[in-house]
Amino acid sequence: MVVGRRTGVNDRTQPLRGGAQVKTRPRAVIVLAVSLVCGVFPLTGWIQPERAAGADYDRELTQLNTEIARLARAPLGAGTAVTTTRFVYTLYRRAALTGSASDVRAAKRAVDDAIADLGPLDDLYLIKANLDFRIHRLADTKADLERLRSRAASVQVETLKADVDLQEGRYDAARKGYENVLRNGRPWGGLVRLADMEARTGDPAAADALYAEAEDGVSAKEMRAYAWIEMQRGLLQLRRGRYDNAMAHYQTARRAYSGYWLVDEHIAEVLGAQGKFDEALALYGQVIARAPSPELQQALGDLYAFRGQRDRARPWHDKALAAYLESAQRGEVHYYHHLATFYSDVREDGAAAVRWARKDLDIRENFATQDALAWALYRNGQFADAHDEMRKALTCGVVDAHLVFHAAMISLAAGRIDEGTRLLQRAAEINPRYAAFHVHR
Repeated sequence: MVVGRRTGVNDRTQPLRGGAQVKTRPRAVIVLAVSLVCGVFPLTGWIQPERAAGADYDRELTQLNTEIARLARAPLGAGTAVTTTRFVYTLYRRAALTGSASDVRAAKRAVDDAIADLGPLDDLYLIKANLDFRIHRLADTKADLERLRSRAASVQVETLKADVDLQEGRYDAARKGYENVLRNGRPWGGLVRLADMEARTGDPAAADALYAEAEDGVSAKEMRAYAWIEMQRGLLQLRRGRYDNAMAHYQTARRAYSGYWLVDEHIAEVLGAQGKFDEALALYGQVIARAPSPELQQALGDLYAFRGQRDRARPWHDKALAAYLESAQRGEVHYYHHLATFYSDVREDGAAAVRWARKDLDIRENFATQDALAWALYRNGQFADAHDEMRKALTCGVVDAHLVFHAAMISLAAGRIDEGTRLLQRAAEINPRYAAFHVHR
């Protein structure tokens, strides 16, 4: 999934309250909005990240900020449905681009205010559903989709419903939902989701073929989407320990859409996994300067710790933890998972890890949240309970070396030596380099 960098106009959004409902339905805007439902919402040596004014990321961000400023000066609220909806949508686009928590909050405030002023327009509820999904408000996402009156965006709605199914652990329903979307066409958003399921369940060849097909469906105007798909293909290789292949995909993503902090962050992870620590540390520093999110701050801290420099890791870990906790104190839930794994792996505070893992599991029960709770219970010395929880995570058939490694350690701690030994062998079969540096995603 979210995280604070640029503020600008987003924190000074004009109030939208106080007007009569308008029934105008700006269909042009929903065409733009649904494109985000289906997409981004992701060699040796290192090339310096592009910082020229012409970098694709910088150019797109500048265009969005200019449009937001222009629309913010226009009358907003009742009687201006098209302008208001476009303003909300542009804020959403910026949040999807930057991943900034402040940008996400600004878009969320704007869409809530717009709905209060304009009434239940499908355009607004579709944007709201995507925002709520992004911040793990799954119950709100489902309620948003129920408020849609038109089926004009049925492909996008069905895709998002399948996304919710996946997050809530209904894997068969999610797969069926994606396959149903693809029966009436081959939208790249549906293809990449099905590809991710294939990757997770152990068919990397089928996954890569679907990713390649998705790339073929991306238009020349959607190079950020193309870069995002290339990143997914890189992650597919990374999870098998094939660093050169992963880097090749990431460098292709860079060429397709230059200056993107998210691509550089993925490259930094590969450099760290390859043991090129100085290059990785330098690149993480540059990425964080542009996108100071707690996830990236933790990743930099993790890399220092992996290298044995715990004194240099601590300040970055402290920053990340403070941001996670501040988010939770605001009533946000999307960092519960990060808090659970942070307390398990960084602070090794089992009780705190269990507390946050259970909060996350209450929102969405799937293999990732089950794994997080099992690992937290292990850190808390509750080995039998951890073993029971890990069995739930493994039943879905997910193939992930780090999850299997967790299962192995839990089995060994629970006295199931043969089982633990087999699981360690299985983790090495999936990814012979699973013990190398990696980022929790």
